[in-house]
Amino acid sequence: MTKAITRKVSPAINNCELTHLTRMPIDLELATLQHKQYEQCLIDLGCQVNSLPYELDLPDSVFVEDTAIVFDELAIITRPGAESRRKETISIAQALSPYRQLHYIKEPTTIDGGDVLVVGKQVFVGLSSRTNNLAINQMQQILFDYGYSVIGISVSNCLHLKSAVTFIGNNTLLVNPDWINTEVFGQIKTIAIDTSEPSAANSLLVDNTLIFSSNYSKTK
Repeated sequence: MTKAITRKVSPAINNCELTHLTRMPIDLELATLQHKQYEQCLIDLGCQVNSLPYELDLPDSVFVEDTAIVFDELAIITRPGAESRRKETISIAQALSPYRQLHYIKEPTTIDGGDVLVVGKQVFVGLSSRTNNLAINQMQQILFDYGYSVIGISVSNCLHLKSAVTFIGNNTLLVNPDWINTEVFGQIKTIAIDTSEPSAANSLLVDNTLIFSSNYSKTK
């Protein structure tokens, strides 16, 4: 059974970090409802969901992907680029430790999981405002013995690499070519999002099913 770790929405989410968006009020009740729907979707797809309690003093902590990068052989606990988010890794490491050997990113390296795209044995690391160049070397050192190659890719106009590209199965990526140079992906196939939906590359593959926002009907 696939295990999914999630975390409830923090009541402090309106104090979250912002880089590429203008701050607007977040409806906590709606965000909580949407997150419950997301968890139910995972359950309906056969996942066992470990829903961690919210972190009152960590506004961004619902975004668990940024705190760990999970491979079949191990898990890498990140060192998030925003200092306010680094305490999020403590409870995530505790939740992952029964399932994977843990490796830790060390300072001064910073890396967010949202900047890491895994396609088979290729690991693409987005160099963004949250992930620095040192991440390439540390990731290579950790993953070398397991046969992975690590490729750096510049990120601009969006917060994370996976704001611009995600893996949708069958050696295929869903991409926003205005936000990322697709040439770095070589022989991997790509499908471009509809230009009227620039954020539509954000998706999640669970087995053979793609979880995808209903906001992006043209890309769908």
